[in-house]
Amino acid sequence: MSIRLTNLETPVEFPEAELPKRIANRLKLSVNEVQQWKILRKSLDARSRHNLKFVYTVVVSLNDPEQRLTRFENDSNINQYTASQFDNPASGTEPLDERPVIVGSGPAGLLAGYYLAWKGYRPIILERGQPVKERVAVNRKFDRGGNFDCENNYLFGEGGAGCFSDGKLTCRMTGADVDWVIERFIECGGRSSIAYENRPHLGSNKLPMICRNFRRKIEAMGGEYQFGCRLESLDLQEGQIRGVHTSSGYLPTKQVLLGIGHSARDTYQTLYEQGVPMERKAFQLGLRIEQPQENVNQHKYGKKEYLDILGAADYSMVANGERDLYTFCMCAGGIVMPSVSEPERFCTNGMSNSRHDSPYANSGLMITLEPEQFGSDHPLAGVELQRQYESIAFGLGKGDYLCPLQSADDFLNDRPSDSGLRLRTSYERGSVSAALGEVLPPVVTMAIKRGLPVLDHKWKGKYLKDAVLAGPEMRGSSPVRIARERETFVCPGIVGLYPMGEGAGYAGGIVSAAVDGLRSAREIVRKFQSLEPVEQS
Repeated sequence: MSIRLTNLETPVEFPEAELPKRIANRLKLSVNEVQQWKILRKSLDARSRHNLKFVYTVVVSLNDPEQRLTRFENDSNINQYTASQFDNPASGTEPLDERPVIVGSGPAGLLAGYYLAWKGYRPIILERGQPVKERVAVNRKFDRGGNFDCENNYLFGEGGAGCFSDGKLTCRMTGADVDWVIERFIECGGRSSIAYENRPHLGSNKLPMICRNFRRKIEAMGGEYQFGCRLESLDLQEGQIRGVHTSSGYLPTKQVLLGIGHSARDTYQTLYEQGVPMERKAFQLGLRIEQPQENVNQHKYGKKEYLDILGAADYSMVANGERDLYTFCMCAGGIVMPSVSEPERFCTNGMSNSRHDSPYANSGLMITLEPEQFGSDHPLAGVELQRQYESIAFGLGKGDYLCPLQSADDFLNDRPSDSGLRLRTSYERGSVSAALGEVLPPVVTMAIKRGLPVLDHKWKGKYLKDAVLAGPEMRGSSPVRIARERETFVCPGIVGLYPMGEGAGYAGGIVSAAVDGLRSAREIVRKFQSLEPVEQS
């Protein structure tokens, strides 16, 4: 048995290597007695700008924990700790005639593929885009003015949209499944500290390597990737999956894990036409705000030395109102990037590298739009709404994927911004001054205009200083949910179809999508025999 110690505070200047001394002091032990310990969580307490603190939760293994706990029975920060157990079932008994097929190699597909390969099921992963090395080259070319590739871009290709989405691993979920997923990211190249950081971040520059390492491990365990292979339709016979029709030919299979991501709009349409049950789902949309990173640092840090210790500062805020305005995917030291999956449409996103070394900070300014506000009760009404405003944004960008920009002050006062704004953004391809109220539904524009002054007031008038808005931003979550049964993860009425991840409407980030992929794959393991024996550690 072990002891969990919570709310262990240290100044940010305090070396982490000295943490055993703090643990020993808090538990009234000698340092020699604190031999086995582990950080479970580390967060930053920034309530006082001049006295920033790290707050730790640690677990300590001791010889006589019951006796120690008796001494602290009135201290709510010291209690017994038992780690949750990872559910890793033995293979089921039903024969598996063909290899399971995973559609999409984003976070859900990656972790589903890893788990199935690890358990001996030799999955086939279909990816409509290209391997990550080729994908990086295509994206760099596009940023410098090259042509748009419908199948290989920031949203399609190895790693899915998650490969270029900053690599934030923040997740409200906890437990053994989350821990297992984080361990896989560490195993494939992530820093060990992502296991306990409050806002773990891999970095857009690290994610391609991590995705490649996942592929190598999956292939080494018997899995297979097929790139440039787009799902064109399901082979459905009497409510049972029999195979998949792809751009590369037909594949027989009775188990399809559908990890298509939130931007595979053509696939949504195909599935709808085939009778796959789906419904409208609330989704996030808004603009992206970009500010000098120095302004954010000055507001967050009361001492200059904090910047050297903590790096570029981030933030998370909410302006409550009739429609809450909230910041989303804040990228400290980051860049504004295109989030485009179809020709002649434009949308933004943000990302940052592991060093957070851009002079710019950016964040989504998001509103949640409910299904009844989509203008139609069609299951794909949210997709059509996205297309409508992304088409307007493309037109404002002179038909060349230039980023529409407006200063925050001009946006609030309905004034045009001067064309010199292009020099004040990190968006590489180029920008154009525009009235950003045109790229959003009026109800969203109004909510942002009401919420921005509230956020600015929280920063005592410094949040909007030198701030530029870009938009629209509409790919934070899926506007569609594909139905599935709660216990089995199977789509009702279609035996063998497992909708999973963000694209199916069951996740909202890298970790939650990865966990959903793991859990979907686990249901296949629970039911079917593996295709080959595997030794597991």
